[in-house]
Amino acid sequence: MRTTTRVTVAALAAVTLVTTAACGRSDSPGTAAPSEGTAVSEGPATGEVTVWAMGTEGEKLGEFAKAFSEENPDATIKVTAIPWDAAHDKIANAIAGNQVPDVSMIGTTWMGEFAATGALDVTPDVVDDDAFFDGAWDSTEVDDVSYGVPWYVETRVLYLDTDLAEKAGVSPTPATWDDLKATAKGLKDAGAAWGINLQPGQTGAWQTFLPFAWEAGAEIYDDGTFSFDTPEFVEALTYYQSFFTEKLAPTQLPEGTLEPDFVDGKIGSFVSGPWHIGILEETGGEGFMDGVTLAPMPEGKEKASFIGGSNLAVFKDAKNRDAAWKFVQWLSEPETQAAWYQEVSDLPAVESAWQQGDLADDERLKVFGDQMTTAQAPPAIPTWEQIANVIDTELEKVCKSGEDPAAAAKAIQQQAETIGTGL
Repeated sequence: MRTTTRVTVAALAAVTLVTTAACGRSDSPGTAAPSEGTAVSEGPATGEVTVWAMGTEGEKLGEFAKAFSEENPDATIKVTAIPWDAAHDKIANAIAGNQVPDVSMIGTTWMGEFAATGALDVTPDVVDDDAFFDGAWDSTEVDDVSYGVPWYVETRVLYLDTDLAEKAGVSPTPATWDDLKATAKGLKDAGAAWGINLQPGQTGAWQTFLPFAWEAGAEIYDDGTFSFDTPEFVEALTYYQSFFTEKLAPTQLPEGTLEPDFVDGKIGSFVSGPWHIGILEETGGEGFMDGVTLAPMPEGKEKASFIGGSNLAVFKDAKNRDAAWKFVQWLSEPETQAAWYQEVSDLPAVESAWQQGDLADDERLKVFGDQMTTAQAPPAIPTWEQIANVIDTELEKVCKSGEDPAAAAKAIQQQAETIGTGL
């Protein structure tokens, strides 16, 4: 088991649990507290469990959860669907007004912020934390204390025009940084306007860039200390910048043109998540994806990618805490995760779920599953969104204006230290 602060609970009926010694409960992030009163009762769940979920998950979970009620006939799940653009403020206001649901879906980059309020229940031993991808579990931890359970995950891989790579005589699965540069050059020489598309600093670009920093060996944060101003981070910025200075990647790509340009062969490759499979199938038509190679992110000193997705958290003030955790545990079972993938195409956070059905047989999905084993999450600190904005701003200067990577790293370091961790 990972050395995460958790709470020992009794084994739940009809499910197999891994029992560990009690580590104590935290009343606030990182502060150990007595574990009395934190056990989850034995037996089936009872009563109503209120759940907030966003997007497609919010629309589909209510019907899907009827299977849980069939196994627990005295329990009902009431799901409220919330638009993603309203979710953050709704959760924050609910915490401030002490009007929280029992369970809420929480984006991975929000965990630090909401855990710091003291509103989230420390994760009990209802599920085996070793069952999850390491990067996914790490996204639930704040100061080495877990405040939720990973529900679904996503990571980033390389999408590449197979035919264009064959024409160029370059590898469609570049294994190293040097290979990626050679492949991007080859794709451009073979007729693409751009060998690769990388985000040059717009909102969210940090999610594309950070894997390169981790691949270079950068740590960026450890035990309350930021470390952006390092040779490793500068090396990653320099490498990333080179795709723009060498005219291999566009500094400006009009919104909505990535997919049609890739289909038309104008862009040879790009980095993205699993959602792009469906988008490309729709844009390119039936059979288009047969000519697309999905490859893991190339290796620097390390292998890495970004891991995102969403977690499930139970609130300390939940009216039905026992049943809430039993529902979260049920959603974490491999069979449930595989069934949920069939329903909404969310990739499972539980590793063993990838051995079932389409998840085991689909070669494209296998690339994401393999990549997940080395994917990392950003620091789970309350101020991460602010620091991510700083990275985006400096990255734009590096990619579009030719800013010195060392100066950018120093600026990110200084601003991150000014912002602080919020813990």
